[in-house]
Amino acid sequence: MARTKTYSHLLSEGRIGPMTLANRVVLPAMDMNVCVDGEIEQEDVDHYVARAAGGTGLIITGASAVAYPIGATSTKEPGLSEDRFLPGLKALADAVHAAGSKLCVQSTHHGKVARVDILNDRPMLVPSRPDYSYDMSALADNTMDELMKMGAVTQGKSGSYHEATADDIAWLIETWTDAALRCQRAGVDAIEIHCAHGYVLGGFLNRADNRRTDEYGGSLENRARLACEVIASVKAAVGDTMAVIVRVAGAEYGQEGGLTNEESCQAAALFEKAGADAIHVTGWGRNPFSNFTDGPLPNKVAAYLDLATEVKKHVSVPVISVGRMLPEIAEKAIADGRIDFAAMGRQLLADPELVNKIAAGEPERVRPCINCYVCVQENFYDDTPLCAVNPVLANEKLLPLSPTRQSRHVLVVGAGPSGLETARLLTERGHRVTVVDKADRLGGTLWFSTLTTPDNERLLDWLTVEVERLGIDVRLDTEATPQLVQEIGPDHVVVATGAVRPRPDVPGGDLPHVHTGDTLRNLLLGSAEASDGSRLLRTIGKLGKLSGVTKSPEAIRKLTRTFLPMGKNVVVIGGSLVGLELAEWLAERGRSVTLVEAGKPLGLPMAMPRRWTAVRKAGELGVTLHREATVTRITSDSVEFTVGENTLSAPADMVVYAADTTAGAPLAEALATAGVPVEVVGDAATVGYIEGAIHSAWSFAATF
Repeated sequence: MARTKTYSHLLSEGRIGPMTLANRVVLPAMDMNVCVDGEIEQEDVDHYVARAAGGTGLIITGASAVAYPIGATSTKEPGLSEDRFLPGLKALADAVHAAGSKLCVQSTHHGKVARVDILNDRPMLVPSRPDYSYDMSALADNTMDELMKMGAVTQGKSGSYHEATADDIAWLIETWTDAALRCQRAGVDAIEIHCAHGYVLGGFLNRADNRRTDEYGGSLENRARLACEVIASVKAAVGDTMAVIVRVAGAEYGQEGGLTNEESCQAAALFEKAGADAIHVTGWGRNPFSNFTDGPLPNKVAAYLDLATEVKKHVSVPVISVGRMLPEIAEKAIADGRIDFAAMGRQLLADPELVNKIAAGEPERVRPCINCYVCVQENFYDDTPLCAVNPVLANEKLLPLSPTRQSRHVLVVGAGPSGLETARLLTERGHRVTVVDKADRLGGTLWFSTLTTPDNERLLDWLTVEVERLGIDVRLDTEATPQLVQEIGPDHVVVATGAVRPRPDVPGGDLPHVHTGDTLRNLLLGSAEASDGSRLLRTIGKLGKLSGVTKSPEAIRKLTRTFLPMGKNVVVIGGSLVGLELAEWLAERGRSVTLVEAGKPLGLPMAMPRRWTAVRKAGELGVTLHREATVTRITSDSVEFTVGENTLSAPADMVVYAADTTAGAPLAEALATAGVPVEVVGDAATVGYIEGAIHSAWSFAATF
C-alpha cells in the first residue's frame, strides 16, 4: 500500500445523479445481521458511522428486504416494507450525515435464497423453477457443528418455489417503489437496486435461472425487462431527491447459462435508459459451496475491474467497481478513466479509517484485510461478521482506546502477531514496552505464513510500520530467559511465544528428513542447519541467509518456484489450515505431494469459503488427499498409514508434520512460579492462528 503516496483521483469529489460525494470510496453492502425483526439497531448505526467518520464517501447498507419478511434471507436484515422501519432508517441516515458521508440503502428481494421464506413455509419467488442442483461435496470438509449451524437458519427445512406470475411482477414493482419512497422519507441519499447474486432481479436476468417464454424471458432485453421496470418506477417516484444505483454482475461463474460480460454490458445500457444514475459492477459464483471465492467475495485483487471497464464503455453514467479494490489499484483505475468509484468492503471492515489515513499521506498505516473470509463465514450462520485483524468490528465502542491510568514497563516475549499487536496497543495506551525475540526478524510464524499465504504479508508490513512509528524497543536475536527478565526488570511480562509443534510420535518420527513447521521454517530462512544431511538443503539455507534473500517473503516465493532443492516426493501429515496451505504451496512448485489427515474435514479452522476453495485447488494441483488416515510408520523413503482396513504407503523424500500443534508457555510458568506478573497471549495460550493472536492481544492490552 505504501507504493502510492498520493490519491488525488480517489479522494476527488464525485457525483452520482443528484448526490455529490466527498470522494470516490464506497462501502459496499456487507450484511451485519444485527437488526431485530427488520428494525435497525444502534449496533448498525455505530458500524456505519465508524466508516463514515473514517472518511468513506458513500455508505451502502447491507441487503435490505423490500417486502420484509417476504423475500428476506434473514430476520436480522433491514426491512423496508412498513413504516415501523422508518425510525431506524432515519436514525442511521442522520448519523451518517452527521459523520460527513452519504447513505445508500441496498434494496432487494432475495428470490431463490430467501431463507426466511423457507423458515416460514413460503415458496420462494423465482422466474423459473431451478432445473439444476448444486454440487455439495465441499461440505465433506465441514464439521458437524458447522453443518448444524447452517441448517439451524432454516430449521432444517427444504425450500419450494413459486414461478412469478403477472400479478407477482406487478407486486414486485409496486413494493420496490414503496420501499424507495420509505427510504426517501427517512432522508436517505440513494437507493441501490440489487440485480445480481441470484436474487430475484438477477435471477430474471440470466439464462440459467430464467427459462420463461413470455415477455420476461428469452432475449436479454426481455430478461432485463423486470429490472428496468423496477428502476423506471423507482426513479419516477423519487425523482431528483435520491440517486438510483443498480448493482449487476459483470459476469457469473461456475454454471452454463450464467450472465456473461457482454450481456452485462447490454443490460447496463438498458438500466441507464430506464433511469439508473450509476452502475455497480460485482461478480457472482453461482455455487457458493464451489466458487464463492470467485464471487461475490473474490480472492483475486481487482477481480471485477476488467468487467467494470467494459461496462463503462456502454454507459454514460458513473461506474462503481467492487472486488478487492485496494486503494492503489483504485487510484490508478480512476486516473485511467476505467471506473468512476471504487467499493472496498472487507478492507473497510478491517480499517474504517482507510480514507482518513490515505488523505493524511499515511497509506502504510491502513490495517489490511488479509482475505481470510472469517467475516463472511458468519453470514452462512446468519450471524454478525467477525474480522481476524480488527476485533472492533461490530464492537465499535471499544474505540477510542482509553489511556492507561498508570504507565508500566511491559516486556513482551515474542515478536509474532500477538506479541506485536499487544506491544502496539499497550504503547498506544501509554505503557512503555520492550519486545524480545530469539529470531532475527519480526513476525514469528506470521512471517513464515507469508510464503504460503501472500496476503498475510500485508499484515506483517502493517505491524512493522506501527512498531517503527511508535518507537517500540525491539530486541531481536535475543532469547528470553528468567535471567534476562530479571535484568530488564519489567513491571509485567507478556508471553507470546507461539504454539508448540512436536515431532510425530510414531516409529521413524525422529528421522532427519522429518520436519515440523519450526524446523522447515528454520531451513528455508537459513536460521538453522539442515538436519537431514542434505548438501543442497544446507546450501539454500546458508546462501539465503548470506545474500539476504530470506528477509524477503516475495523473493523466497519467486526463488522457490525455480529452485527448491528438496526431493520430488513430499508427505504432509496433518491436513489442517497449515498442512493444507503447505501442501498446495509445494504442489505449485512441482512436488508430488501426499496429504494425510487423521480426521475427515480438511483445512480446519480455515473459514469455510476459503477452505472449500483450498481443498479443491489442492486436488487440481495433483495433491493426493487421504482423510481419516492413521500414520503407522515413517521410513527413510516412505510414510505408511491406514485408511479404514486398507494399509497404504506414500513415497517420501521429505516428511512435514503439521499436526498436533498445541499451546504451551513454559517461560510463563517459570516466571509465575518466581512471582513475576505474567500474561500469555496468542497461540501460546490457545491455538487460534492470526484471528486468535490479534483478538487475544486486544482482550489483554485494551484494558491493562
